[in-house]
Amino acid sequence: MLCVRVWRGLSPLCRGHLSAWKRSQSRTAASRLDLSGMYPPIATPFTPEEDVDYQKLEGNLQKYAKIPFKGLVVQGSNGEYPYLTEEERVEVVKTVRRSLPTDKLLMAGSGCESTRATVQLTEKMAAAGADVVLVVTPCFYKGKMDGRALIQHFTKVADSSPVPVVLYSVPANTGLELPLDAVVQLSQHPNVLGLKDSGGDISRIGLIVHKTKTQDFQVLAGSAGFLMAAYSVGAVGGVCALANVLGRELCELESLCVSGRWEEARGLQQRLIEPNAAVTRKLGVPALKQAMEWFGFHGGACRSPLQPLTEAETQQLRRDFSSNGWL
Repeated sequence: MLCVRVWRGLSPLCRGHLSAWKRSQSRTAASRLDLSGMYPPIATPFTPEEDVDYQKLEGNLQKYAKIPFKGLVVQGSNGEYPYLTEEERVEVVKTVRRSLPTDKLLMAGSGCESTRATVQLTEKMAAAGADVVLVVTPCFYKGKMDGRALIQHFTKVADSSPVPVVLYSVPANTGLELPLDAVVQLSQHPNVLGLKDSGGDISRIGLIVHKTKTQDFQVLAGSAGFLMAAYSVGAVGGVCALANVLGRELCELESLCVSGRWEEARGLQQRLIEPNAAVTRKLGVPALKQAMEWFGFHGGACRSPLQPLTEAETQQLRRDFSSNGWL
């Protein structure tokens, strides 16, 4: 779906970039991509020597092609992007683009610590085939990453990006939440398409949807644990680690929410809470990759320094899935 977007009520900072914006080439910002739907933030398989295993990656892609996802998120947190070189990050996106059906969206993580590096990687991700880029908040100097710094950062990235930008707030990993006021201001930029919010604060998600409703701004839930709640306050989809494992079930939850079948949605949502917590905040990417192996996907080991699960952790992970009827 394409809609015209209007850059209303601009702040002085955003207005200061208007002339540069107009001079930019290949701009897609005059139109709006419809982000609604489910996206797995795909994992990156590695060989025993910790090289990217492109053959296993393609095997996973073939299986995901049979699930009604809206698209794939590549080089998100679950793709272990901080542990990949820039060249690897770009090559993974190229590999996914070659395999991904043309009607599926490819959202590529391009966030770096500096604005300059983010701008450069964003351009490379677009050239590699990304339809949209997902840009995480820079966080190493988190004490100085206030609203002013973050607005400037995302505005410069959006000004120069050949493809639309989705903001990414993941405080569990960065220790930094993108301030609500900054989100509202950035929503006015014609090349900022939406937000992936992984914080889990439903009142915040609802307020963002409310305060940006005149901007065609789209909010994606960043976790399966609060997907139904996010839909109830206006989110349009989800980027959920658990979709790597229970993709069809999460697409079913999406369908139930969109069609207003809330009682059925509630029952399914409740059964997803513990498995989701296990592969995210409790045990993390190593647990996600282990669960992928149980469900017929290529997960495997993480790149060092991430460590494999202990036996006790593996048993806990299995209980979290089996007690909810998934194993």
